[in-house]
Amino acid sequence: MPKDTEHNNTYQAEPSRNKPTAEDIARPDDTPANDAGADHYPPDHSEVQATKTLKDEDLPKEISDEDKKTIKKVAGDDNLSQAKSYASILVEQVIHAKETFERSLGSLFTSAFTAGFEIGISFFMILSAFTLLSAVIPSEYAIVLASLLYPVGFIIVVIGQSLLFTEQTSLLSLPVLNKIEPLHKLLRLWGIVIAGNIVGGCLFAALMIGLGLNMQLFGASDIDAYAEHILGFRWWVIFGSAVLAGWMMGIAAWLVTSARDTISRIVLVTLITSSIGFLGLHHSIVGNIEIFSALLYGNTVSLWRYLLFLIVVLAGNTVGGVVFVAILKNRAFLFEVERVKEQTDDKI
Repeated sequence: MPKDTEHNNTYQAEPSRNKPTAEDIARPDDTPANDAGADHYPPDHSEVQATKTLKDEDLPKEISDEDKKTIKKVAGDDNLSQAKSYASILVEQVIHAKETFERSLGSLFTSAFTAGFEIGISFFMILSAFTLLSAVIPSEYAIVLASLLYPVGFIIVVIGQSLLFTEQTSLLSLPVLNKIEPLHKLLRLWGIVIAGNIVGGCLFAALMIGLGLNMQLFGASDIDAYAEHILGFRWWVIFGSAVLAGWMMGIAAWLVTSARDTISRIVLVTLITSSIGFLGLHHSIVGNIEIFSALLYGNTVSLWRYLLFLIVVLAGNTVGGVVFVAILKNRAFLFEVERVKEQTDDKI
């Protein structure tokens, strides 16, 4: 067995003799065990391997070797015949977030810009549907029904793996909470992702919403009506709504990691984001496009209202994603590690 393979498997949990391991399932029958490299694994199994090949450098330097062994045991206790374990999901997220930290600034901004542009498809669809529906039913019902198209852009972004701030908020904070990455790198990374999302969204608003106006899919009055539907609350109400939206997006990121196939991920993203749209919760990146469109083409939104809205919603989404998802999920994981350590000590 090669040395690097032997090192990666040193602290993994012992697999059950009656259950195939992820490596046995993923490796073709005619592939020798010693030659089973990462390139031989199908995409659907790659995330399972993330916890099976957990390395010391993926964990905080401050923790002891004994704790590292325990974490690897908890995270590696997973197989394809059952739902992913809690620890497996969290460790996968930490590993993926750590990989994001290591990407170049150009790659990060381009991916975030792409997400900001793609997410605008949701608003384009909603606005077009709202215009059609408001001609036959009261506008308050038209807005609710049209908002059920909210998931379209999110599905494109999540399945396409572009960087969306609200999806990445809790994810990217995990390495910092576990002392793998410093806080200043997280703040810089958030800044790049937010900037890319906003620039991409503003460009979408300038180009595509302008195109929709010329195609007569909707009018300036429709853009204003939808913007006022979003802005027509006090700032603390918008902030609270944004916290809830950030929490739900953090849950969506967690559930997407827990899913083992693309169809399940699409269903989960649809359920979460359609709920956000149906409830009219405030999402910073989609909201940026909605309000910026009104600033460009409408008559009711000023630059000050746009900027204040953006600041409040970004803050709310961040609190919701970090406090209610990352911190609580991470805390629960640490409790699980302590439980396994206590069980091990009792056996000894």
